[in-house]
Amino acid sequence: MKRLALFALVATAGCTTVPPTNIHQPMTARPSPRFEAPGGNGAIFQAGYSKPLFEDRRARFVGDTITVKITESTTASAKNSNKLDKSNTQKASISGLSGLPGKGLLGLDLAASSATNFSGKGEAANNNVFSGSITVTVIDVMPNGNLMVSGEKQLAIGEEQEFVRISGVVNPSFVDFSNSIDSSKVADARIEYKSAGQLSEGQFMGWMARFFLNVLPF
Repeated sequence: MKRLALFALVATAGCTTVPPTNIHQPMTARPSPRFEAPGGNGAIFQAGYSKPLFEDRRARFVGDTITVKITESTTASAKNSNKLDKSNTQKASISGLSGLPGKGLLGLDLAASSATNFSGKGEAANNNVFSGSITVTVIDVMPNGNLMVSGEKQLAIGEEQEFVRISGVVNPSFVDFSNSIDSSKVADARIEYKSAGQLSEGQFMGWMARFFLNVLPF
């Protein structure tokens, strides 16, 4: 039993873990019949498999596919600068005390000065570019005609696996005649590019190191 448990542990450690996702589920859907047609009647024309002559190729039903052109480019920058200067000077002197007590203070000079300086600067910049294309599946048709789409593309390169995922809501009027749409026109878009394998695992801190990092006060 101990050898079997050790073998299972080693096998599990060697498997690639699929990264979690926030994409709308499910990421695919099987199409349902468009027409309720009776069984085969021996004719060439079958209503359940017909396609209207004047119907274009754009997606409109559950199970149809649509190509999303990912053209995401975001640039953000922020810059802040603060400066404060303050100075204060005070002077006092005693020139004469004729006929008054306290002649020991005669000729006493008093001077005081203070200065305060403060300066602060902050700057942040972010630039992301993501381009490509992926064909997704219509998983739901909303009452107003909008399409909920979702899909995933997996690429295996050696021992590394790349996952490209996208989902969102598509307005059919934005879909061109080649049955494609830009990602900038997808509402509630969720776009992910993640990887799983030895290279991606090497970028994460081990669980024991994270534990000590959280509990140690220094």
